[in-house]
Amino acid sequence: MHFQRRAYILYAVEPVEARFYEKRDNRSVKCLLCPLDCVVRPAKKGICGIRSNTDGILYATEYAKTIALSLDPIEKKPLYHFKPGSDIFSIGPNGCNFSCPFCQNWHISQDRAPTRYLPPEELVKYARSHGSVGVSYTYTEPLIWYEYVYDSAVLLKKEGYATVIVSNGYINEKPARELFEYIDAANFDLKSIRPDFYRKICKGKLADVQRTIGIAKEMGVHVEITNLLIPGLNDADEDIDELADWIYGLDPSIVLHISRYFPNYKYERAATPPERIRYAYETAKTKLKYVYTGNIGGIGEPYTKCLKCGAILVKRDFYNVEVVGLDGNRCANCGTVTDIIV
Repeated sequence: MHFQRRAYILYAVEPVEARFYEKRDNRSVKCLLCPLDCVVRPAKKGICGIRSNTDGILYATEYAKTIALSLDPIEKKPLYHFKPGSDIFSIGPNGCNFSCPFCQNWHISQDRAPTRYLPPEELVKYARSHGSVGVSYTYTEPLIWYEYVYDSAVLLKKEGYATVIVSNGYINEKPARELFEYIDAANFDLKSIRPDFYRKICKGKLADVQRTIGIAKEMGVHVEITNLLIPGLNDADEDIDELADWIYGLDPSIVLHISRYFPNYKYERAATPPERIRYAYETAKTKLKYVYTGNIGGIGEPYTKCLKCGAILVKRDFYNVEVVGLDGNRCANCGTVTDIIV
């Protein structure tokens, strides 16, 4: 369900000073939000496109400006073990701190897109009026929208709503720890297990993403991971093996979503062959408790089953979801505590 497809209204909005930066000589500033550590000169923006230097002060220029207002199935994030079958209000900023050439949402992450002003108080009202379980910060990269995500998440938590981020995980440790106090669940896009992939393609560091995922897990955030399988880039047998091994070492109950790449943005290579998705699914399933495939049918088990008795807990047909075998967070058949948050 989409709520905003009309002309956007211009608002006179007071600028919001960014958090996590330091002033330098000649009115330049160094942004400390993410590991890119952009040094931003006056009248310039950081790589993310939404943090600007005005007279030696770094501002969050897109504060409360969202490119979309949608009520989505939570499975679309994707989150399969967090409040299954619920709808969540979803918003996102116009920008990203990566510039992946295969981006599936490049028209809103890399290009300028129209936005609507939605201050934190109004966001809470939207969640309440549309029967949402909470708010998901998603679509592009919500961590670059830090000030707004933080302010609104604090309000949402006070009102008893769930908070979700769908993110590339590229953030420094201090801001991550402060924000994750107010985040209930996250799906992190772990693009590859190879440092070279991140360095050459994302212009970032794998270790920083892994650190963020570890922090979220440590702080009690419900974590699920998505891996977009791209032919010739991250789909080698050893890539899939090592990715599953790393997740296993963090927690074998973390849900892994294996997603199929399609040509988009600057990449024209053919879509991921179904047999590679199948191989990745079957390999990961030998190591992890829960593996699902996205945007491709007929591969893997879409249902969630009790690990002890095999009873079906949640039925899924893409975004048609039915919770059938849960009593709270226990299997209704055998009473085993599950890894699902209801």
